[in-house]
Amino acid sequence: MEEQLHIKTLADWSAAGERPEYLFWVGCAGSYDARAQKVTIDFCKILYHAGVTFGILGNEEACTGDPARRAGNEFVFQMLALQNIQTLNGYGVTKIVATCPHCFNTLKNEYPELGGTYEVVHHTQLLNHLLQSGALNMAANESSGPITYHDSCYMGRINGEYDAPRQVLEHLKGEIVEMNRIKSNGLCCGAGGGQMWKEDEPGDKRINVERAQEALQTGAKTVAVNCPFCLTMMSDGIKAEDKQDDVMVFDLAELIVKNNKW
Repeated sequence: MEEQLHIKTLADWSAAGERPEYLFWVGCAGSYDARAQKVTIDFCKILYHAGVTFGILGNEEACTGDPARRAGNEFVFQMLALQNIQTLNGYGVTKIVATCPHCFNTLKNEYPELGGTYEVVHHTQLLNHLLQSGALNMAANESSGPITYHDSCYMGRINGEYDAPRQVLEHLKGEIVEMNRIKSNGLCCGAGGGQMWKEDEPGDKRINVERAQEALQTGAKTVAVNCPFCLTMMSDGIKAEDKQDDVMVFDLAELIVKNNKW
C-alpha cells in the first residue's frame, strides 16, 4: 500500500529534514483487514487531493492497546502505549489523524496519562474541516437511493461527536434518512469493548443484526459508517438479512472518493 500510493513514513520525512502536518495513525484494522485497507487507501487519496502533508509510522506503529485494555489486560495496554509514545515523541509528533474511533479515543484520551499528549482528530472531523474550509471540493452524491448513517460509539457517546460525520454527508447532497436510534441514543454495532472477538451464545440475537435491521427499515440503499469495526459488523448484519446485493456499507471516506472518481 505504501508503494502503491508512495506514502512516506515519518522516518522518510525525518531523513529529508522535514516534518508533515499530520501523522496518519493507520491502526491494526486499516493495516491488515482487507476491507478496512480500502478505507485507508481512499483516505490517503483525499489527503493528497486536499494538499495535506502526512506520514505514517509503517513498521514502527504498534497496536494502541485499546483491545487489551477493554478486555482487562492493563499490562499489555501500558506496554504497547509506552512503546508507541516513545516512538511518537521521538519524532516530535504533535498532530494525529486516525480513521478508527477506537485508536482516536485511546490516543486522545488515554495516552496523556502516560506521557503522550497530542492533538488528535478523527478522519471525519478532518474531512469536515477540509470541506468547510474549501480545501476539499466534492462532487454531488451519485449513489442510488437515500443514505443512512450509523453513529459509532467511540465517536458518538464516548466523545460526543455527532455533527462532523453528518456535515460530511450533507456535502454529498444526497437524501439522508436517520434510523430511530441515533446520536446519544444510538445502538452499538456490537463490536465495542472487546466484543469483536467474543463468541456469541447459540440462539442469541446478535447486536449487529438488530442494528442492520434498523438501517434496512429506513429504506436506505447505503449505510455510512466511520469505523472499521462498524464497517465489518454492519456489513455482516446486512448479509445476515440477505440484503448485501441491495444495500451497501461504506466509510465516509469511500463515499467521497466514489463520488469524485479519484
